[in-house]
Amino acid sequence: MEVVAATPAGEADRTVDVVVGNEHGLHARPAARLVGLVNGYDATVVLTDLDTGRGPVDAGSLSMVATLNAQQGHRLRVGASGTQAVEVLAAIEALAAENFGDEPVRKAPAAGGSGLDVAIGPAVVTGAQVDLGDYVAGDNEIARLEDAVRAAGDELRGMRDGEHREIFDAHLALLEDRTLRGEVRSAIEGGASAPGAWKQAYDRLAETFEQLDDAYQRERAQDVRAVRDRVLRALTGSSTTPAADAARSVDAAGSTVPDLAASILVVPELDAATAATLEVARIAGVAVRAAGTTGHGVIVARSRGIPLITGIGDVDVPAGTVVAFDARTGTFDLTPDADAVRATIAARKDERRLAVEEADRPATTRDGRTIDVLVNVGAVQDAIDVRGANGSGLVRTEVLFGDRRTPPTVDEQVEAYRAIADALGNKPITIRTWDIGGDKPLPFLPQAKEANPFLGERGLRVFRRRPELLRDQLDAIRRTAAETPVHVMFPMVTTADEVAWALTELGPRDALEVGIMVEVPAAALRVASLARELDFVSIGTNDLTQYTTAADRTNTAVAALADGLDPAVLQLIDHVVRTAGVRVAVCGDLASDPQSAVLLAALGVTELSAVGPQVPLVKARLRQADLSQIDTAAVLAAKDADQVRGLL
Repeated sequence: MEVVAATPAGEADRTVDVVVGNEHGLHARPAARLVGLVNGYDATVVLTDLDTGRGPVDAGSLSMVATLNAQQGHRLRVGASGTQAVEVLAAIEALAAENFGDEPVRKAPAAGGSGLDVAIGPAVVTGAQVDLGDYVAGDNEIARLEDAVRAAGDELRGMRDGEHREIFDAHLALLEDRTLRGEVRSAIEGGASAPGAWKQAYDRLAETFEQLDDAYQRERAQDVRAVRDRVLRALTGSSTTPAADAARSVDAAGSTVPDLAASILVVPELDAATAATLEVARIAGVAVRAAGTTGHGVIVARSRGIPLITGIGDVDVPAGTVVAFDARTGTFDLTPDADAVRATIAARKDERRLAVEEADRPATTRDGRTIDVLVNVGAVQDAIDVRGANGSGLVRTEVLFGDRRTPPTVDEQVEAYRAIADALGNKPITIRTWDIGGDKPLPFLPQAKEANPFLGERGLRVFRRRPELLRDQLDAIRRTAAETPVHVMFPMVTTADEVAWALTELGPRDALEVGIMVEVPAAALRVASLARELDFVSIGTNDLTQYTTAADRTNTAVAALADGLDPAVLQLIDHVVRTAGVRVAVCGDLASDPQSAVLLAALGVTELSAVGPQVPLVKARLRQADLSQIDTAAVLAAKDADQVRGLL
């Protein structure tokens, strides 16, 4: 297919500007929708990211659009030329207003999978690269490639009828990408074999994805490699796919270990097609060597209820040997005690069932302490779905209104806050003011590009220069508080001056309780002075961990360092509890882990805000705990997070 050169945006007949509103930017799925739309019009369309200066790129090529790396909040200039320039620009504006059709998947595990986080079975080790060694190039390489692409396309189209249609639409767009096809054709005409040219082009694109800033975008390299290998298998006549290997190997593995009916699939990385076609009844779980939890294969596997662990690394796993994993503890065992693992599986099933049944019971520990367990809310549906929450300890307003291209009005905000309160039975809700910057831009508040956005204008810092947006939000919060219990919380606070400014902007408190997020070590260390005029503080363990360990939790090279149970992080939490002089809550990831939640309660935290599905489990674990028996001194003196887990 011929490569279409991008026309500079300045030379386009017409232009419009749109804003990227979706959480992970213009990644593969929304980019595929845009490309599909553009290719349906008689027009040449190009994109330029006004915030980064990248572009113009061909809007009809998925590889070009996705690797433009346009993030949430970025402004895109769309230029169009041709007989349908006006029509295509109008259609793109409408698509952008709907976040390019990118809606988060909110599905429970499907029937068939266990939905657990532990599994045992004989190992089926697959995923080696397609062997090109026996391929013999001929005089008809382009025709052979076209046949292989057509066959791969037929396979993908056959997978589009399920709930993950959009993932396979993106794979189809990658398969049919005109820029890549042009590169491959040119290489073949220059003497390369069809497999060699195809592999080189898609390897280069995968490397481009892996160098992008956003962790979610980086994991899209898995999709590129999945499309690469699908065509290479068609070219070489290979039927060796992870799913096919699993299907062929499960029976053999089962005959070796007859009391284990299903196998553990071990793969370098999990692509969406493999996850979608695994026979759930024959797969006990999947162990992925690569780290990362937002790959499309991981998303599909979890939606099907397939137990899964990622990041097991290059450990040597002999095929057919019985292995086990526990994603909750992060362990992958080559010599498991089968009886112990079965007991764990049975216990986890009972734990989940009982926790949901008893979700409305108070979380009172065996030594008589009652801990409030609340829910983190990013959408009204989160409040509707949760069982047993004592309210919301974190309403993420930047997520709640993250699809807006213009600021929500005061009335619109009040309506949303009321809906959350109603869904939670008018229990207290803690509304965090706009927390933007770093990895959380807002479409209606574009920010200048920063060399290190995590250390730049984040949270409350942004609104010292845009106070009108904060004032509207505070007005909406006060109005809601007149009808239902509401707490307000200011994010990314570092100094007493910031607290004083926020309280001045808030004005009369009336019945409104006021607090701040403790997310940076400086705030934790001087929390006593920050909290003098406050009612509570809430520790955001995700950022506190990241800043304390100087490790980006989305960077697989250092993510292991960003462990919330690092004793240095726990020492800061302990310091906050002992010196704040006000109620201390935790609303970061640690509060969603039942084991960690017990430790936080033992350290003196009285309020935990967890993700919805974990609320019943956290409450159940707290009811089983005797906090007086936890040696917090030993935990705080531990050498590392692994030792902390051992002590727990």
